[in-house]
Amino acid sequence: MLVTLILSMFSVLLWLAGRYEASQVQTRLDRDASDATSDIRAALTRNAQTLQALQFAAADAPPWRQQASVVLRDHRELMRLEWRDSQLKTIQSVDTPYRAPVFKNFDRGVLQPEVAQACSIAKRQSSPAYSNSSYIPQSDGMGLEIMDVCLPVINDGQVTGYTLASYALNEILINQISPALLRSREISFTEADGTRLAVNGMQHRGSRLFTGVQLLDLPGHTMVLRVDSWRAAPDVFPNVLTALVMAMAMALVTVLIMLARDMRRRQQVELDLADALAFRKAMEDSLVTGLRARDNQGMITYVNPAFCEMVGFESKELLGHSMPAPYWPPEMIDEYGKRQALRLAGNLSSREGMESVFMRKNGERFAVLIFEAPLINAAGAQTGWMSAILDISEQRRVEEMSRASQERLQATARLATVGEMASLLSHELNQPLAAISSYATGSLNLLQDLGLHDKHLAQSLSSAIERIAQQAERAGKVIKSVHDFVRRRDQARESVSPKTLLDNVMPLVSLQARKLGVRVEVQCPADLPQVLCDRTMVEQVLLNLARNGMQAMNEDTPRKVLTLAVRRAASNATSRWLEFSVTDVGSGIDAQIAEKLFTPFFTTKSEGMGLGLSLCRTVVEQHGGLLSHTAHTPRGTVFSFTLPQS
Repeated sequence: MLVTLILSMFSVLLWLAGRYEASQVQTRLDRDASDATSDIRAALTRNAQTLQALQFAAADAPPWRQQASVVLRDHRELMRLEWRDSQLKTIQSVDTPYRAPVFKNFDRGVLQPEVAQACSIAKRQSSPAYSNSSYIPQSDGMGLEIMDVCLPVINDGQVTGYTLASYALNEILINQISPALLRSREISFTEADGTRLAVNGMQHRGSRLFTGVQLLDLPGHTMVLRVDSWRAAPDVFPNVLTALVMAMAMALVTVLIMLARDMRRRQQVELDLADALAFRKAMEDSLVTGLRARDNQGMITYVNPAFCEMVGFESKELLGHSMPAPYWPPEMIDEYGKRQALRLAGNLSSREGMESVFMRKNGERFAVLIFEAPLINAAGAQTGWMSAILDISEQRRVEEMSRASQERLQATARLATVGEMASLLSHELNQPLAAISSYATGSLNLLQDLGLHDKHLAQSLSSAIERIAQQAERAGKVIKSVHDFVRRRDQARESVSPKTLLDNVMPLVSLQARKLGVRVEVQCPADLPQVLCDRTMVEQVLLNLARNGMQAMNEDTPRKVLTLAVRRAASNATSRWLEFSVTDVGSGIDAQIAEKLFTPFFTTKSEGMGLGLSLCRTVVEQHGGLLSHTAHTPRGTVFSFTLPQS
């Protein structure tokens, strides 16, 4: 083992030496790649600043072409400069003097999608943006990889045109990379998948390849800058022999120390094992869960004190006992025998809770819950089964008591609901009956002022009488809905358009609005789907919320406006819920009042009963919706509730 250790140390030392030198080479390469990326990014930024200076010349003036020619002579990486209007149509263009025009035999319109995308980003960000690179074939049979940069021309906050510059990627590598870096490496632009776009530098040389990769993240476009270096296999340290001798000496001392520590650890482990056994024994004795172990033949090999106390037998009466167990009820011996045979055959899943009935020594039966798992020894072989047994007789008794209490609570809640619905009936009938009285009074006044021969009088009387009939019918529906609700019958729900619900309550809302000097606004788009609801109950909710909103606007409110609105409950078009909202511009709701706002019999009105909002929430929740309120800016409150689509 010592020889093997020394040989392993030699191998590891050689391997570590090679890894160290390789890591140094890779670190330098990564640093050079990062520096090259920084140089290119800085050069492109400087070029963008130079191009922005061209925007101060008029597009149709000669100075722009002169300045553009100067920029192209100073920057060989630029192939072409263009001045385009806001629609991306070319106004003027200048090509580099160092090569034939790149786009001479190439339709510039082919690049229009990339240019349009870059200019769109530049317009949105008000800064230069770069397009994806594209390959431009040339007349000499070769080609160039071109990348465009678009700069918006902004006058008085409006984009009036664009300055477009075309870069040759290989010229960027030639002009913007340090010559010292290119002498010993190959540098290239690549796509994310490794496709090379432009290459510059030395050819492959050496047996090992080291690669440094950096992302060149430009606005609108991202490229990968790759730096490759080829060299021979890394050299070993010059003082390997000295290092190995020192390492061997240290290894021998380490082995002796390890042997001494191993002996001490073995002694400590033996002491810890004894303590662990004593701790486990004390823990098992303190458990209230019964533990039972059986071998593969079903013979009991271990029981803890909790199990013995549970069944009333001593441990010596149980150990070594096979089927049938003494705690099995006689009437269940056959069933338990079959179940244990299945368990020993491995046909039942382990750790599966199973309810059963055991018998104490005095003959008393009690319910238990058994969890069983395979008993595995140190060699990994199964030697039997370990069972954890819980006495659940008290739990069953508590569950039975809880079930009886729940039934009593349900009966009490039903009685409370009957009282609540009775209050609802007396509360909600006030509105339609008040409307009937108002219309009837108006009809009498008309009869006193004019004769029956007047046509206008006849029409007014007809309208008033029709409204009296409608409100009377409405009162009947309210009574029927409350009656059905109290008797726990299914509510008569139908598909109703949101506009119909609002139209039905608007006469009563408008009547009270005129009395209080409130202007009512309705916002209900025509394309909203219908809702499935109990029409009468939902109309009462809308009427109650509208009345509360109008009463919340006192005389000090500068502009009394009540808004009834309907919209989809979510921002997407597939929402299955519609949201109804009632918005007032009153004084709002205090935080202390908001906590008890929906509490029955809580009210802030001197004549109120405190049931309106509570009953409204009950009706909305009966439809599966939610009634809530939020503060309205700059003042007021928004009450909203949701209803399902039909």
